[in-house]
Amino acid sequence: MTERPYSTSAFREAARTLAATGRRIYRHGWSPATSSNYSQRLNANHAAITRSGRDKGLLEETDIMVVDLDGQPVGDGKPSAETLLHTSLYRRDPAIGAVLHTHSHAATVLTMHWPADHVTLEGYELLKALDGIHSHDSRLTIPVFDNSQDIAALAADVDRQLEAGRITHAYLIRGHGLYTWAADMPACYRQLEALETLLAVELDRRRLG
Repeated sequence: MTERPYSTSAFREAARTLAATGRRIYRHGWSPATSSNYSQRLNANHAAITRSGRDKGLLEETDIMVVDLDGQPVGDGKPSAETLLHTSLYRRDPAIGAVLHTHSHAATVLTMHWPADHVTLEGYELLKALDGIHSHDSRLTIPVFDNSQDIAALAADVDRQLEAGRITHAYLIRGHGLYTWAADMPACYRQLEALETLLAVELDRRRLG
């Protein structure tokens, strides 16, 4: 039998974590139907990621599979269409251990109704939930990329902006959703919850405007 290029126990733990996290995200309304994708690093060369087209409110361990960091499946199954947006982050930074992508109402409206190339969050106490931010007196600029079905080109564009230091904690895709990442899943979920809450608050403030 060919030895797996990743730990089976690590994959099982990642699958449990991703399935539970996905159902938790769904309950907040941030990942309706089969939208969104989530991943967790397994080792230097592989990640566990959600399979394509799975209902996130019903996510189970069997809905998770393995890909290499070129985005190619390891074993059976079809990974998320946006796998390269995850694996390019893992390739860029070995410290990244988890990536979460959502399709929330707030992210969609903010990026479609206000067609700027960024969303700025400033002066919010909840910004301190993000790694490296220690005061409400802070500003986070989240770049907005135009949506594209050419995921390889989009991933390359994101990577160039990361290289230039224009992205820190997250980015948005117009009319699509939010990507954020961290060293592990608890930290990544904490950032996601803070960012989704702040995007919803920002949307309300602009509506009240």
